[in-house]
Amino acid sequence: MGVRSVNNSLQEFLDTFVRSGTDAAIPYTVSGLTASGGVISDYVDGSTVYRAHVFTSSGTFTVSSIGVYGSNVEYLLVAGGGAGGSGSYRLCGGGGAGGLLSNHPDVPASAPTGAIRQAAYSVSPGPYTVSIGAGGAGATNGTIVDGSASNFYPTPVSYPSPTYLRAFGGGGGGGNPNPGSNGGSNTSGNPGGSGGGNTESGIGISFLIGGGGSGTPGQGSNGGRTGSGLGAAGGGGAGEAGCQDDNGPIPSNPPGAYANGGYGGDGMQVRIAGSPLSDQPVGTPGTNPGGGYFAGGGGGSYQPNTNAPLKGVGGEGGGGYGIVWPGGVNPFGQDGLTSTGGGGGGAAEQTGPARGGNGGSGIVVVRYQIATVQTGSAKATGGAISYYNGKTIHTFTSSGSFVAPGTFSEPQVEYFIVGGGGGGGNAPAPGAGGGGGAGGYKTGTIPLAGPFTAPITVGAGGGKDTKGVDSVFAAPSPQTAGGGGYGSPRPGNGNPAPLGSGGGAATPGTGGTGGPQGNPGGNAGTGGGDCGGGGGAGQAGQPFQPSPPGAIGGYGGYGVQAPPTFRNPVSAPTPTGGGLGDDGTYGATPNGASPQPGSYWFAGGGGGGGQSNNPNYAGGRGGSGGGGKGGSYPSVTPIDGQNGLTNTGGGGGGMGNTAPAIGGFGGSGIVLIAYPS
Repeated sequence: MGVRSVNNSLQEFLDTFVRSGTDAAIPYTVSGLTASGGVISDYVDGSTVYRAHVFTSSGTFTVSSIGVYGSNVEYLLVAGGGAGGSGSYRLCGGGGAGGLLSNHPDVPASAPTGAIRQAAYSVSPGPYTVSIGAGGAGATNGTIVDGSASNFYPTPVSYPSPTYLRAFGGGGGGGNPNPGSNGGSNTSGNPGGSGGGNTESGIGISFLIGGGGSGTPGQGSNGGRTGSGLGAAGGGGAGEAGCQDDNGPIPSNPPGAYANGGYGGDGMQVRIAGSPLSDQPVGTPGTNPGGGYFAGGGGGSYQPNTNAPLKGVGGEGGGGYGIVWPGGVNPFGQDGLTSTGGGGGGAAEQTGPARGGNGGSGIVVVRYQIATVQTGSAKATGGAISYYNGKTIHTFTSSGSFVAPGTFSEPQVEYFIVGGGGGGGNAPAPGAGGGGGAGGYKTGTIPLAGPFTAPITVGAGGGKDTKGVDSVFAAPSPQTAGGGGYGSPRPGNGNPAPLGSGGGAATPGTGGTGGPQGNPGGNAGTGGGDCGGGGGAGQAGQPFQPSPPGAIGGYGGYGVQAPPTFRNPVSAPTPTGGGLGDDGTYGATPNGASPQPGSYWFAGGGGGGGQSNNPNYAGGRGGSGGGGKGGSYPSVTPIDGQNGLTNTGGGGGGMGNTAPAIGGFGGSGIVLIAYPS
């Protein structure tokens, strides 16, 4: 059974007909608390109807009134996971998971390690700020990079306060030039939500045995301890500590066969966003049915041992794999999964710099009882199921399945699909990068009749030199929205996209060509920071702007608005409803004029990196629809390109004019399906 939401609470509970046609309201008995914000999803557990507000990007939870079930709510906060360890000539530890803070019954009331259940929480009418912690960005120079905190609090209460909830970011994994280093602790001065794993003991030197970073009591676990072998330890998870390396070399092994890396600690199952009898619409699968796992630690990197199974596996809940040495063409640790708080996997390389895996971003979910169910069912299942304007809408913010029984027969099933945005450009030497191209979009109607199971792929955003991943509604007649092209490193042309939008160029070069579902990226000039913006679904990426006092990165092209069917004013199709670029401004029309206002925007291009010392002109704006802003020159912060917004398909912003800045990651895509209720 999918999760449900409605648009008009009065119509729902009083069964009032306010328009002609079939009444799509579900016959609940009475109303509970009234609130808005995030993706609003209703579901039935036994005879109780719950409403869950799911935030995978920052936003506002607004309470309008308190209903007959009182003011208590249950919540889940997961912070961003720590990055995996990095550096040259070293096997590196896994990143710690983001802290997990929850008062949901799935969380144990007491535990020897990891997250424990929190006290009851009461809300009052008014706005509550929701901020989603970013995962730590994997470095190549051994820097320990922590995840960021996720927060939930009544605006404008300050921290600390009994009503201010904060989950701490995960600690980064250890790496070179920090051999034997403990995993990181959160940069706020608090321990990481879960500690990062320790790096390997040493190569040809005295062993440097030690423990991983400490976890925050009640939110996470310690990172793994390094033993006497050459494997690196795993990062801690919400449910258990990171595992030690495999204590090699084992005497029976041939010379050179060393220990494997430690597992990341498992996260925790919290079934707060959907019925416990169904697959959860958020989180990852795990050992228990239904999934909904969060905050798994990243695995430590390892060297194969022919007498033992490979390890370095990420913990359940989004933790990334540690990478095997030698690293080959890709020595980078695997990234933690978006919206899980999973730690990044450790890097592995002995010939040059290797990047630790990025930590996964966090998530916030708030739920409360709204009714007691009498009857009612959906025609099909999958994703978050909502009802608006006579239509049933299935919203997929992560991959899953749309399942239709034999009784399902609809001549016009409407869909709106957005692919993952391309990553922002990275430059190996001083010089900025082009903006990432937006994911392509596809919309239309098809006839469908059950029974069938249609796999849904929500395309991930691209990273360094990586295009976005296609999003697919694999109905009997498959529908695909292509990923966006990545922004160019310096120098070069923007990367083309077969279906989506092309990436912006870096000096010198031309923007990448766009496909039939997008537009080309912007051109570049001849200076060190004259980079073009990524193409958007509604407009080409803009060229650099040579305005004083220095070159301005090109704006990302603006995106497109979702069709009216999917513009439910209560349950936004994305956690933010699209709209702004990632720098908090609207993307631009040609030459930076006429900003694009409104909401429900998707697939905006990433801004090109800039070379100006002026904070007003350094990096190009991200296009409306979630495009990330371009990075700036060293004297202006931040120098990194900003990420495209989650579930918008926005392109990542290009890096600023210096190394080791990095380009932003593209935003993941989305799949929306609707049919008459």
